[in-house]
Order: sequence, then structure tokens, then C-alpha cells
Amino acid sequence: SDEATIISGTKLAKQVLKEVQRDVESWISFGNKRPHLTVILVGDNPASHIYVRNKIKAAAAVGISSEIILRPKDISQEELLDMTVKLNKDSTVSGVLVQLPLPDHIDERIVCNAIAPEKDVDGFHIMNIGRLCLDQPSIIPATAAAVWEMIKRTGIQTFGKNVVVAGRSKNVGMPISMLLHTDGEHERPGGDATVTITHRYTPKEQLKIHTQLADIVVVAAG
Repeated sequence: SDEATIISGTKLAKQVLKEVQRDVESWISFGNKRPHLTVILVGDNPASHIYVRNKIKAAAAVGISSEIILRPKDISQEELLDMTVKLNKDSTVSGVLVQLPLPDHIDERIVCNAIAPEKDVDGFHIMNIGRLCLDQPSIIPATAAAVWEMIKRTGIQTFGKNVVVAGRSKNVGMPISMLLHTDGEHERPGGDATVTITHRYTPKEQLKIHTQLADIVVVAAG
């Protein structure tokens, strides 16, 4: 059939939230403390505030406690790094998330690497990215993990398929590509697909050729 099938991300998200809620309840029933997420939000970017509100709402829905630490956009990098160090040492904090983007005077890579890898819920720490690239279990960046879940839960076959990923960002396009092309038999199973990564400098006529040859197209740009 040439008729498109709409994959409802909202419907799948509700399933995932129910599963996570069960996992959290099970975790607590075994005598463990309730997971706690701390989000550091710098500045007044409207989109960032919406993203953070949604994350806090999702955490509450699955039984994860959370807090937002608001800081002005002129915060120094040193002060931000000091905050992450304190949160790394705080045993009551399970996960730390510094909402991106950060103001221009702050080096995002340095901040992401300052978060303890085991508390790095965004999966942006160099150790988590490295483990992802080596097919080892790691915290996977959320958007890439969501694409992977949508593919698996809807039964889309990736083995031996041609996939085009439009976008090469380190937080989205790259991890999606890693999940789709790597070995399905490894410690962190991949999709065994042949992946082509396209980006802003891919000539439009080449992009057209690549997408026409593709079985699956993942757009992670714009």
C-alpha cells in the first residue's frame, strides 16, 4: 500500500510513561529511595522554560521527584561548574540536567562533562557518548532514544535497510545514526542498517538521490 501510516508519538509516549511509572514503583518497593531529578535552568529562553516544564511534568507523572534551579543569564561558568560539582556529590540527587542552550560566554561541552556520567540524564557526557559509540550500555540522548523506541515499538525493520538521517548534530543526528547502524548482536544492540548522514552542506540533488534510495528517513534538522 502507498498509503502512509501515522505513528503517534504521543500514544507511544503514554505507554513508555506507564512502564517507567511501574519501574519507579517497583524500585521504591524494594526499599530504594525515590529518584530525584535536579534541573539547572539558566536565563529566560522561552523555549527552554517550556522544555523544562514538560520534563518536570513527565517526572511527576511517573513518580520521580524533581526541582528546578533558576539562574540568571549572566551567571559565570565557574559558578555553574561549582553547582554541578555539589549536585554530583549530593546523594539525594539521582539525575542532573543542565538545560541547553547556555549563554554564549559559557562552554557547553565543559559543563556537560562536569556532570557525573551516572547522573547525566541527557547522555551528553563524553563518557556516555563514548560508550554509545562503542555499543555499550549508556544513557542515550532523549531524542535519539525516542526515535529508536518508535522504530522498535512499531515493528519497523532496520536490518539491512537503507536509512538516511538528515542532520548531524552531536545531540540528535549522530546518536540516532549510531543506534541505527551498529551491530544488533552487541552489548547495546543496534539496528544493523546502512546509514547515510546528510546535513546542511549536502547538495540538494544528492539529498534527493539519497532519500529516494532510502527505506527509512529520519529528519533531525531545522
